[in-house]
Amino acid sequence: MNLRMGTISFPVVPFLVRVFPLLVMVGICFAVAADSKTKKTEGVPPIFLTAHYAYVEALDGDVFDLRLLAEDRRAISDVEDALRDWKRYVVTARRDEAELLFVVRKGRIASAQGGGGIGVGNTVPGNQGQGRTNPQTGPEAEASVGAEVGPPDDLLYVYILTPKHERQGPIWKQYLKDGLDKPAIPLFKQLKDAVEAAQKAQKS
Repeated sequence: MNLRMGTISFPVVPFLVRVFPLLVMVGICFAVAADSKTKKTEGVPPIFLTAHYAYVEALDGDVFDLRLLAEDRRAISDVEDALRDWKRYVVTARRDEAELLFVVRKGRIASAQGGGGIGVGNTVPGNQGQGRTNPQTGPEAEASVGAEVGPPDDLLYVYILTPKHERQGPIWKQYLKDGLDKPAIPLFKQLKDAVEAAQKAQKS
């Protein structure tokens, strides 16, 4: 098939046969480039890079809850200090002002708690959705000074809040033995490193 333009004969089919592979290669290059950009923030959800305000509480309640165990209260304070040192998020005094909700829980097998009983450990939330189950240690037993049985590893979850200020997620979760212990606070460092790596990748 030829097209005539004035006195010039233009061979259409041979031209398309030669050009088509080049067009395919260009299309593949654009697809790979677009895919690499979408993968740059796969380490953490995008809200970690856009949020400004954070609040810290324990899995069993906030720092104002009188029933909160001392180790959980300490973990809240330590994570708040780590957030302030990081200077990426502002730690809010009110839960409903936060965009990210950091939730902590110190590992425990027998944490002292006055006036309680001995609880039974159930399921330990695992890393990235995988669970690990603790065997039951027996029925609840009353005691004047009780103990709380639970996961032996420290937990750090991050949630977002619904319009009704309820937890939604978690959007990030890890657990680790002594992961909330100072000075390193390894669980917090894991999250910080992941967010900073995603930020660096987004800029590159």
